[in-house]
Amino acid sequence: MRWKRTIQLLDVHCEGEIGKVAIGGVPKIPGNSIAEQLHWLNTDPKGQELRRFLVLEPRGAPIGSVNLLLPAKNPDADAGFIILQPDQAHASSGSNSICVTTALLESGIVEMKEPETVVTLDTAAGLVRATATCRDGRCEKVRLTMVPSFVHELDVALDTAQWGRVTLDLCYGGIFYALVDVGQIGLTIEKSNAAALVQAGMVIKEAINRAMTVVHPEIPAISGVAYVMFRDIDADGAIRTCTTMWPGRADRSPCGTGNSANLATLHARGKARVGDVFKSRSIIGSEFEVGLQAETEVAGKPAIIPTITGRGFTFGLSQVALDPFDPMSEGFAMTDVWGPSAGDI
Repeated sequence: MRWKRTIQLLDVHCEGEIGKVAIGGVPKIPGNSIAEQLHWLNTDPKGQELRRFLVLEPRGAPIGSVNLLLPAKNPDADAGFIILQPDQAHASSGSNSICVTTALLESGIVEMKEPETVVTLDTAAGLVRATATCRDGRCEKVRLTMVPSFVHELDVALDTAQWGRVTLDLCYGGIFYALVDVGQIGLTIEKSNAAALVQAGMVIKEAINRAMTVVHPEIPAISGVAYVMFRDIDADGAIRTCTTMWPGRADRSPCGTGNSANLATLHARGKARVGDVFKSRSIIGSEFEVGLQAETEVAGKPAIIPTITGRGFTFGLSQVALDPFDPMSEGFAMTDVWGPSAGDI
């Protein structure tokens, strides 16, 4: 075999959401910070080529993300990483942070110490502190101290052809979210409605990004609404979520950055205070604990420090390779399994 490129992947999922971790063969990514590396991946043709190679068919699949494990740029961090998805490289993710922490510890890249190991992750959004509960050589659960989360704007009115006027919150939890109470589109958050929720999320995301510009006040590489997260309250008081992801799928986990953004809305409305802990439940029933650790500021705006606790599980080890004669080296996606927006890839 004469392969042009090989990358080793550790297969991990967090509460059902797949976050493969590229632990070997990752090429050098230009940039003096993780944010600069994120910008390069999203703007340079070679960066986009690497993302497509890993996440699109025939080597990738529509479910989950691929995390590029990188040397930390911040001296206080143990490792850096960037999340690759079909649309672009992303700055932050709670489920992927748990996958990366689990991969670092269970592979031995970072020494596991029982009963607890602290791993600091360097992301484009800032440092994420991961406190892992460890026993008998495995990572049992991970508690993330997330980057500051804040409200961009509450109660934004968006006129739609399908559902009339929809009211949403624009918030930041490591990336920007549009948060929508699911009853406004006449659906509930359950597995049988996944396709309909995703289609609605794609429509709302496109409309809100067309109507408004959002940019992080301190990190210009983070801009635009990345995801639409639908929310509801279960009978036991848990926050029910479904984050919809381009080009057409639902997050299997409760969504760490989305819950961080939503917690900022609860705090802004006086429904959450420091010390509060909430349960969040995903569309498949998996759960996170969401805590409000502290209040802070971002560029003079009120912000909070959220915590997210969940579990990661390793389930395989694989290697992807590029044959230099492969005519499908750039990858592809089709609407039959990737969703209705896949024709734009």
